[in-house]
Amino acid sequence: MCKQMALSYTLDDRTTRRLKEIDRKATKRVDLLDSLDEESLAAIHRQARISTIGATTRIENAVLTDAQIDQIDTELAADGRPTAFSAMRARIDDKLTRDRERSLEEVAGCREMLAVIYSQGAELFPLSQATLCGLHHELLKYHPPAAYHLGRYKLVPNSVIERNHETAEERTILQTSDPGPITESAVSEMIAWYNQTLPEHPWPIAVGCEFVFRFLACHPFQDGNGRLGRSLFLMALIQCDDPNLNRLAPYLAVDRFIEQNKSEYYTVLARVSDGRFHSDPKKYRTELFLAFMLKAMDTAMDSIEFYKKRVELIRDLPISATKVLKCFKDRPEQRLTPKSIRQETKLPARTVSRILGSLRDMGLIQRQGRGPATHYQLVF
Repeated sequence: MCKQMALSYTLDDRTTRRLKEIDRKATKRVDLLDSLDEESLAAIHRQARISTIGATTRIENAVLTDAQIDQIDTELAADGRPTAFSAMRARIDDKLTRDRERSLEEVAGCREMLAVIYSQGAELFPLSQATLCGLHHELLKYHPPAAYHLGRYKLVPNSVIERNHETAEERTILQTSDPGPITESAVSEMIAWYNQTLPEHPWPIAVGCEFVFRFLACHPFQDGNGRLGRSLFLMALIQCDDPNLNRLAPYLAVDRFIEQNKSEYYTVLARVSDGRFHSDPKKYRTELFLAFMLKAMDTAMDSIEFYKKRVELIRDLPISATKVLKCFKDRPEQRLTPKSIRQETKLPARTVSRILGSLRDMGLIQRQGRGPATHYQLVF
């Protein structure tokens, strides 16, 4: 393999077999997507996008659920203007009754960053430092404390930190590059390597994993590196020369697997790096990160079938059931009682009871409590 195509780590036979398995599965999933109409594709993409926004922000200890993000996305999509979030923020805040200001800002910024990647990702190759800075600006532009460092490399040291939201405990996973020339050089070398290697290497997923890990180990910005770094894996799938990965990328929620396996994710980051930044990427054990991300890819591709079935279930609901489901979507944070649903929909008690049972069996809502204390809440 010529030098410009080289990974900094070795793909052994077992890893190559896994990459081939992922490649075959990707082909099957593309065939599935090709069998669907545009309305179904748009609905699956939206579910994957909301799952990605929810997961990647919660990994960093945001607290909004996917159902709440779905409601926010619906509000913003109905407006459609770049100024939609600023104009509608008060109304969105009113619907989210708890104190979740930082989470709301993170969700809005992540939504816009991903919109750029989905719509312009292919055109943003070859990658540049200006593009990285621009994506960082989109990610944090709604968070006022970040205003002084939007799109700028860090000025003070930072680290990869695992935070436990419930206990407020923190654990340092990786000591990242020092600010200044070391970070600037690392970013420059990383981008040059990516631009040379991605179009030519036979396994773009492996290239994307090295690129993401090198970015995370460098942590070039003061804040937002985790969310931006994980999104770069999605962008690598969009920018590579593999048409199956290009096609699948908008329908993958890779970060959902990472969220569900958060402790393993941080353990892998620590093992790959031995807890510190290296200017020579060959000192990393990036094959461990690739193994983890292949599991994430595998699970994300399985989720396409889940999203497809969910879209079909919602599409085929009778009008009365759609009215009941809308009650939950309008108040994703609230737990609703059968009585409140009857009052809003004007449907008979027996009909509401039957519909609630059906929606629960479909996995669209969950029941909590028993008897007079029974209430239901939306599941995304």
